[in-house]
Amino acid sequence: AYFEVADGSGMMSMVLWNSLCPEWYNSMKVGTVLLLEQYAIKTSYPFKTQPTPGDSQMKRFATIEISLNVRDPPTKINIIPEEMVKPEWGLPEVKYRFITRSELDDLPNNHSCDVIGLVTFVGRAERARKREHGEDFWLYRWAHAIDGTSDQPFILELFATSQPDVFEHIHPMTYLVCTQMRVVRDLTENPSSTIYLTTSNESQIFITGWHKGQPYTKDTKVKNFIQWTKTQSEADQMKKTVIGGYYPFPRPPNNFLKY
Repeated sequence: AYFEVADGSGMMSMVLWNSLCPEWYNSMKVGTVLLLEQYAIKTSYPFKTQPTPGDSQMKRFATIEISLNVRDPPTKINIIPEEMVKPEWGLPEVKYRFITRSELDDLPNNHSCDVIGLVTFVGRAERARKREHGEDFWLYRWAHAIDGTSDQPFILELFATSQPDVFEHIHPMTYLVCTQMRVVRDLTENPSSTIYLTTSNESQIFITGWHKGQPYTKDTKVKNFIQWTKTQSEADQMKKTVIGGYYPFPRPPNNFLKY
């Protein structure tokens, strides 16, 4: 399992190997402070995708990674409780890149961002082949989420990640947070297509019940969204929600000549 870790000098990847994965994976979340001892440094895998740091000034060490293993050498991992973290360690703050729906239309293709919204539509789970004649499939579903800044919703293509428990429980009226999403826009300028967001390898998804204690709850745009939801009537929003069904997207043109 890959994690990104940072101290005052910059950020690099950390890899949990073998039995350390089931032992530690669920104990670590964004914002967890780790004390690592006796780890190995290795050359990083050259084809790995890189997350976009919330802080654009942060230095990134992309050619090496921290390798944590049960032996050769046996790594020691300790989680430091929040109240014992000392300011003199100079650890960076966790930052995000939240955007509102009104800002989305101006963003370029493949731009990395985080979003929060109220789910108004969630489609059925669909499958796409990973390779043309292979037997492996990607599992994904479409969702719409609104944040009150535009008449249009966020259109989200959500792939099943390492959080199957969350993926299965995305329902209308839940508060949905998606991090490290990528903007997809049709570069051929086809007028019938719409801009949407898709999950990247680094995306994480959070729904109502999972937000407590997450660092993004301090973000200004998240606070603004929560204020907006307090002004909404739940019954009115419920009438506009949809679940399931086939969702062809991007939409085909209206007639065959344009197809």
